[in-house]
Amino acid sequence: MADTNSKQPKSSSRREFLKNSGIALGGLVVGGVLGGSLFGSKKAEVEKGVEKSVNYNQALMFFNQEQFQLTEAACERIFPQDEHGPGAKELGVAFYIDHQLASPWGINAKDYMTGPFYPGEPTQGMQTSLKRAEIFTLGLQGLADYSKKKYNKRFTDLTEAEQDETLKVFEAGKEYQLAGTSTTGFFSLLRSMTIEGVYADPMYGGNKDMQGWKMRNYPGNQMSFAKDIEKDEFMKIEPKSLHDHMGH
Repeated sequence: MADTNSKQPKSSSRREFLKNSGIALGGLVVGGVLGGSLFGSKKAEVEKGVEKSVNYNQALMFFNQEQFQLTEAACERIFPQDEHGPGAKELGVAFYIDHQLASPWGINAKDYMTGPFYPGEPTQGMQTSLKRAEIFTLGLQGLADYSKKKYNKRFTDLTEAEQDETLKVFEAGKEYQLAGTSTTGFFSLLRSMTIEGVYADPMYGGNKDMQGWKMRNYPGNQMSFAKDIEKDEFMKIEPKSLHDHMGH
C-alpha cells in the first residue's frame, strides 16, 4: 500500500511547465529588471526627461549595411539638403528604396520577364532580363568599384564634388561599364526611386514627417476639399498621410 504520508511528486505536466515558464518569461520581458540584469539593458528611449520617438519602419529588408550607406550617400547627392529643407538622407529615402526592392516590385512580379529580349529603342528605356533588385545591386557594386579604382576611396568617403562626378559618369554611361546592365539604366532607376522616396506617402518609408510634401505645399491625402474648393484665395493646407485617416 502506498504511503499516504509521503510527499507527492511535483507535476511535470505540459500545463504546469508552461505556467512556470510563463512566470519566468514574464519576469524577463515584462518586468524588465530581471531581464535587464541578466542580459543587459536596452538603450534608454528617454533621455534627459524627453521621450524619444522611434520609427520602427526604419529597418532594412533588402540591403546590407554597406549597401544602405552607399545608397543613402548617392541619394543625398541627387536630392541634397539646402536652404529649402532636408535632403534625401533625413527624409529616409534609402529606407524607401530598401523596402521597394524587398517587395514584389523589386523582383518585377507583375512584369512579363520571359524572352526573347531585344535591344530597345531609346524611347522604350532599358530592355533587360534582370530584375530591378538585381540591377540596383549591380549598380551599387559598380559605384563601390569605380570609387575605389578612380579615387582609392569608398564612395561614402568621397567629397561631394567627387561623388557628383562619379554619378555623372554613371549617368553618361560611356566611361565605365557594368557586367550585365548599364550604368545609365542603374542611374535612371536610382534617380527615379530617390524622387519617389522624397514625395511618396510616409507609409512607404520615405518622406519623413511629410517634410517632402511640406516643402512643396502639397496637401497630401485629404479626405475632401469640398469646403475650400470654391474659395478664391490660395489655401495652404496642412498635409495628411494615409495614416491620418485611421479610425475615421
